[in-house]
Amino acid sequence: MDWNDLRYVLAVSRAGTLAAAARRLRVDQTTVARRLAAVERALGARLFERIDGNLRPTRSGEAAIAQAERVEQEVDALERGIGGADAKVAGSVRLTAVPVLVNRLLVPASAGLQATHPGLRLELNADSRNLSLTRREADIALRFARPESGRAVLARRIGLVAYALYGPQRRTAKGLPWLTYDESLAHLPQARWIDQARGGEPVAPLALSDAGAIAEAVRAGLGKSLLPCFAADGDPGLRRLDRSAALSRELWLLTHEALRHQARIAAVVDWLTGLVKARLP
Repeated sequence: MDWNDLRYVLAVSRAGTLAAAARRLRVDQTTVARRLAAVERALGARLFERIDGNLRPTRSGEAAIAQAERVEQEVDALERGIGGADAKVAGSVRLTAVPVLVNRLLVPASAGLQATHPGLRLELNADSRNLSLTRREADIALRFARPESGRAVLARRIGLVAYALYGPQRRTAKGLPWLTYDESLAHLPQARWIDQARGGEPVAPLALSDAGAIAEAVRAGLGKSLLPCFAADGDPGLRRLDRSAALSRELWLLTHEALRHQARIAAVVDWLTGLVKARLP
């Protein structure tokens, strides 16, 4: 068996479809299917089955994925040992964060990182889900909550994100309904704050799943809401209704222990730390 084919097994397990795995590996879908079939022939077992349109690992597949992840970690450790912190900053780094952080903080500042490290490719994944670093769904993650302790994942708090109440710039906030999150996100601190602060005031007939979308709704005059100050302050379509911060959320940076000494990872971590210090003091 070609050990390089294990990359395709891992990509399919993490992406869920051949097409998504192909995009992740930057190859065509036929290549992924062919390499996966080669592994299954070599092992004499079917590794995935299609359920509701997605590829799910069989019991044999779960065993193969676990072994492949161990091989992947060993390769990462080898690269770390050979390359070290003095290696050239080049290659891809996959960074995941909630959409408002990606769209309002990371994307606008990414030009500076690219100018400093032209050989670096930053892949930004705007996703509200907690993608797994141990399963290599991302290399670095920014999270709004203290993560649970996990093997091989390093976490440290790098800042606080302040929230305040905002309304539309060209409309009085009096009588405006409250904009809040959908039911799946009712547990968030900002959603709970809104629920307590509104008292008996009405809620807009519109529930959203991201702070960026809520900001757009406020800008459109559909209501008022709690928003992160770094994204809302200075926005010409928004007006801050209360100068004091309503609440703050911790911002945590997560990296995989096996990758932390790689030059490209260290460069992005340093950039993130400096960016947060400058924008979220």
